[in-house]
Amino acid sequence: MTTATTAVAGPKSTTVRRLLALGRAEATLLLRNRTALFTALVLPLFLIFALQGSLAKQAESNPELDIDSLLVYGSVGMVLALVVYYNLTAAYVGRRSELVLKRLRTGEARDLEILLGTAVPSLTLGLLMAALIGIGGSLGLHLTVPVNPVLMLLGLLLALATMIALAALSSAFTKSVESAGITTLPVMLVIQLGSGLFFPLDVMPEQLANICRLLPTTPAFQLIRVGWFGTDGSTAPTDFLGSWSTGGSYLVTGTIWLGLAAWGAVRYFRWEPRR
Repeated sequence: MTTATTAVAGPKSTTVRRLLALGRAEATLLLRNRTALFTALVLPLFLIFALQGSLAKQAESNPELDIDSLLVYGSVGMVLALVVYYNLTAAYVGRRSELVLKRLRTGEARDLEILLGTAVPSLTLGLLMAALIGIGGSLGLHLTVPVNPVLMLLGLLLALATMIALAALSSAFTKSVESAGITTLPVMLVIQLGSGLFFPLDVMPEQLANICRLLPTTPAFQLIRVGWFGTDGSTAPTDFLGSWSTGGSYLVTGTIWLGLAAWGAVRYFRWEPRR
């Protein structure tokens, strides 16, 4: 008598399942890391207070500045920079040092899935904090509804994608989690000071502002501003159709920078410690 055995197949492995599994594992590690949680949850609050003071001083010599809109917009940008770019750079370095990335490559997950799965907690936390600041600030300060939500969403997606690529690229030049604060400093300064977050492009000399508009992260953040308020500070506020004209150049420049950052990440990203 022959006994037939039937194997019970588990759930089919898909890209979404793999991303969620990697995201859950990374979230567990993030919750256990007090330093990373402090950087993601507490440090942005200090920067928001610093931004408020900076904008108030700038408004003394530039009375036309809309402090309320710039405060909310700049706070959202700085939260995304800290929670996504800085935190994710440290995460990539930490998982590489622990040989987690190397082991994951031997499984079903593709390289891009590993990178995105590791980024899921940072992206989720960054978006939640940005949404709370954006919605809460808008209601509390009585800001207008977004002029062009589509353009604003494109800017947000472009900013997040660029930061993931820059985090992967920065991790290639970061030996340890402790040194991430040093290696990420140049990009953090570019984001905070050169992208119109801490010092609006409106108050900069025209030539300096034009240079800053060509920096890697500036186009994405300016797209958010144009989509939200209908202006980048150098033009009069426009309507839905007019905002596309103002934001078109930023969309092109930002896409080019995203391509370059992604190329650099693919070219230089390290999956295991260099011996």
